Amino acid sequence: MQSDPPDDKQSRRKPGALAAEILGILGESAIALNPGEVLERLPAGRKLSYSAVVTTLTRLHEKGVVTRERNGRAFRYAAVSDPPTLVAWRMSRILDSEADHAPVLSRFVSALSEQDEKLLRELLKPED
Repeated sequence: MQSDPPDDKQSRRKPGALAAEILGILGESAIALNPGEVLERLPAGRKLSYSAVVTTLTRLHEKGVVTRERNGRAFRYAAVSDPPTLVAWRMSRILDSEADHAPVLSRFVSALSEQDEKLLRELLKPED
């Protein structure tokens, strides 16, 4: 008796999940990593190609959330050292996962502390 093939919807990652996972690996590493080292550190059972990791790292570099330096014929990648940049990038990725941003932003703002809401209002004020 054969089992049914896995449900394609269940086996797919959410948008940005691989990028977030790779960012986590880079953030935990004390040294810059090449794509092969990143691939080795992904959880066991992942069936990813080397090129999928390279593509993700390249896109993260283009977005400015990782740095890279040439190392022979390859690159070594590291998470940016600026934690606010990483947090802002993660928040954007979460927001991008929803088609309608208004309810997400509305709930986010309503959950802010009074102090953070005041800070956000100050940041959004137009400059004279």
